[in-house]
Amino acid sequence: MAGSKDIVYIKADRNIEVTKPDVTLGDVLKMECSNPAVVPHLSTVKLLRFHHTDQKSQNRVAVSVLKVIEKIHKEYPGITVENMGETDFIVTYEEQQTAGGMVHYLKTAAVVLISFFGAAFSTMAFNNDVDTTKMFAQVYEQLTGQVSDGFTLLELTYCIGLTIGILVFFNHFGRKKWTVDPTPMEVEMRLYENDIQTTLIETYSRKEKEIDVGSNDTFDHFRT
Repeated sequence: MAGSKDIVYIKADRNIEVTKPDVTLGDVLKMECSNPAVVPHLSTVKLLRFHHTDQKSQNRVAVSVLKVIEKIHKEYPGITVENMGETDFIVTYEEQQTAGGMVHYLKTAAVVLISFFGAAFSTMAFNNDVDTTKMFAQVYEQLTGQVSDGFTLLELTYCIGLTIGILVFFNHFGRKKWTVDPTPMEVEMRLYENDIQTTLIETYSRKEKEIDVGSNDTFDHFRT
């Protein structure tokens, strides 16, 4: 049994995905305690349960760390809880489905084609907007005294430089990265994820649907 001087340290990530409807503290928390009997017991304590789940729906709920502390104190009334992670976090229940290999290849091909043609259209639109062809023709005629035929050394070096610039800026080519720093795409995706998570937590809190102290532990109406 834990004594009044025992301290349990808990840490939760901002967004946690589970694959079973019955969620325990061990599914959402990292825990540490000097008493070796505390963490194994707390890991099995039920935090919440999702009801009426199906394969077409994704169930999500925001949880306050106060609810977690309440659960811990029910098991160990005298223990001290130190939160080292988020004060509010999101628990998402989603059944794992692995699509067939052909589906993955088709999705990859679709993303590649959309990205390629989208980037090509954006580049062409920019070049037409600033009239790059006319500018290159004028520069070529001033330097050589000859009329440009539309495909000169300027256009060639521009294409090569544009390709190198894109590779250097995005710091990524296939599975190879030029530096250990995260790519701009990775940074933007993390910012987007943080914005989504913050919005979800604030929305649940304002609608008073966040799982907090004194709330029910069964959730069948928080489907998103």
